Amino acid sequence: MSIMNRVFLFLVLGTIAVFASGTIEGEIEKQALNVSAIVMFVIFVGATLGITYWAAKKTKSAKDFYTAGGGITGLQNGMAIAGDYMSAASFLGISGLVYLKGYDGLIYSIGFLVGWPIILFLIAEPLRNLGKYTFADVAAYRLKQTPIRTLAAAGSIATVILYLIAQMVGAGKLIQLLFGLDYEVAVILVGVLMILYVTFGGMLATTWVQIVKAFLLLSGATFMAIAVMAHYDFSFGSLFQAAVDVRNTETLDVMSPGGLVSDPISAISLAVALMFGTAGLPHILMRFFTVSDAKEARKSVFYATGFIGYFYILTFIIGFGAIVMVFKNPEYLDIAKQAISGGYPILGGKNMAAIHLSHAVGGDFFLGFISAVAFATILAVVSGLTLAGASAISHDLYASVFKGGKADGQAEMKVSKMATVGLGIVAIIMGIAFEQQNIAFVVGLAFAIAASANFPILFLSMYWSKLTTRGAVIGGSLGLATAVALVILGPIVWVDILGNAEAIFPYKYPALFSVTVSFIGIWLFSVTDKSHDGEAERAAFEAQYIRSQTGIGAEGASEH
Repeated sequence: MSIMNRVFLFLVLGTIAVFASGTIEGEIEKQALNVSAIVMFVIFVGATLGITYWAAKKTKSAKDFYTAGGGITGLQNGMAIAGDYMSAASFLGISGLVYLKGYDGLIYSIGFLVGWPIILFLIAEPLRNLGKYTFADVAAYRLKQTPIRTLAAAGSIATVILYLIAQMVGAGKLIQLLFGLDYEVAVILVGVLMILYVTFGGMLATTWVQIVKAFLLLSGATFMAIAVMAHYDFSFGSLFQAAVDVRNTETLDVMSPGGLVSDPISAISLAVALMFGTAGLPHILMRFFTVSDAKEARKSVFYATGFIGYFYILTFIIGFGAIVMVFKNPEYLDIAKQAISGGYPILGGKNMAAIHLSHAVGGDFFLGFISAVAFATILAVVSGLTLAGASAISHDLYASVFKGGKADGQAEMKVSKMATVGLGIVAIIMGIAFEQQNIAFVVGLAFAIAASANFPILFLSMYWSKLTTRGAVIGGSLGLATAVALVILGPIVWVDILGNAEAIFPYKYPALFSVTVSFIGIWLFSVTDKSHDGEAERAAFEAQYIRSQTGIGAEGASEH
C-alpha cells in the first residue's frame, strides 16, 4: 500500500471514529437522539469517502484533478451541476425563508433559477471552447495574463469564501441538532471531510459526490412535497389557506409580498445579484470544462436547468408545509427561546424548518434520511467550492502569474492541495463567526460579488471587441471593491455582525450599484485606452470569436 493510500485510510478511519464518538457524546447530552439519522450519516460519509478513495487512484494529472479528465457526459454533468447548485442555501435557507416570511421566500427560488438561460444561450458554449480549467482562462485569452488572472482569482476567492460560509453554517446547525455536538465541533468536522474529498479525489470525486447527492435530494424533496400536498388533497388553495390561518399576523401576510424585501431598490438589486451572479460563480463555470465539447456543455445546462427548476418548485411547497405542520408545534420548538422572545423559535434555528417537516411527514426514519441528504448537500457543494477556490490559487495565481505559465503539472496540483487545506481552515473560522445568519442572505452576498467582479469581465471578454486589459482590470476592480465595501457597510455585516447601531449603506443587496459600477468602469477605461497593447487586444477579438463559436482549436476538439 502506498504512503498516499495509507494516509487516506487513516483519515477515513479517523473521520468515522469522530462520528462514532460524537454519537456517544450526543447520547449523554440529549436523550432523544435520532439513531436512524446517525446511522445514515455514517453510511453516507463512508460511501463518499469510498468514492474519494476510488477517484484518488484515477487522479494522476492536473487535467484529472481539475476537470476529471474531461470525460463526464452531458447528463452526468447536468446532474452534478444541479448537485453543486442546490446548496444548503437552497434546501435549508429558502425553505426557512418561506417558513419565516411566506410568499417573499419565492424571490430567492426564482432569482436562483433565472440566471440559467444566460448561461445556456450566452456562456456555456464559448466558455468550453475558449477555456481549459477556470473561467480566467477565457478572460485572459486575448488580454494580459498577469493582471486579468489576478483579478479573476480575487473575485473567485471572495465568492467562494462567502458561499462556503453559508454551507458551513447549515452543516454546523444540522449536526448540532442531531448529534448533540457543539456547533464549533460540527463545523470543524465538515471542514475536515471537505478537505479530504478535494485533496485526494479532485474533480472526479467531487462530481460523483454531487451526482449521488442530487439524486438523493430530489428524491427526498419530492416525497416531502407529495406528503404535504396529500394532507390537503393536492390542493394548493387549501395549503395556502391553512398557512394563512396559522401564520398571518398584523405585521405579516404570508401570501403577500413585502415581508422580506419591502422596497423596489432592494428587489431589483437582489434580482441582479442572483441572475448575473449565477453566471459568475466559479464553481459552476468550472464544471463546463469537465465535458468533452461544447455540445455536451449545452446539454449540461439543459439538464441542470430542468433539475434545478423542479427542485425550486418543491422548496416552495416544503416551506409552506413547514408553516402548517411545524409552526406552533411544541415538539419542534425551542421552548426556552420561546419564553424569552414570546415568538415561536424552532429547535436548531430558522434554517431547520425543512428538517423538522421531514419528521412531521415521515417520522424518525425519514428525518434520518433527509438529515443525511442535507449533510450530503453541504458536503457536495463545499467540495465544488473548495476545488474552484483552490484552482484559482494554483492555476491562475501560481501557475499563470507567478510561474508565467511554465509550472510543472505536479507542482501545480501540490499547490492546489495546499490551497484546499488553507480554504478549509478559513471556511471553518468564518462558519463559526457567521453562526446566527440566515444562510440564504449570506449566499446573496456571494452572488453580488460574483455578479460584480466575475460576470462583467467574462461576458464582455467573449462578446465585446473593444475590451482591453486596462478597462477589464480597472472596471472589474471597481466592481469588486464596490461590492465588498457595500457588503461590509450594509445592514448584515455593519449592524448584525459588527454590532453598530445603523448601517452606512442602507440596502442588504449591493449588486444593482456594484454591477453598474463594474460595467461602466470597464466600458469607460476600455474606450479611452489608446495604447498599442489596447489596439492589439481589439484586433485579436475576431480570432477569439471564431474559436468561441466554432470550437476550432478548443481543448478536445481534435477528438471529434
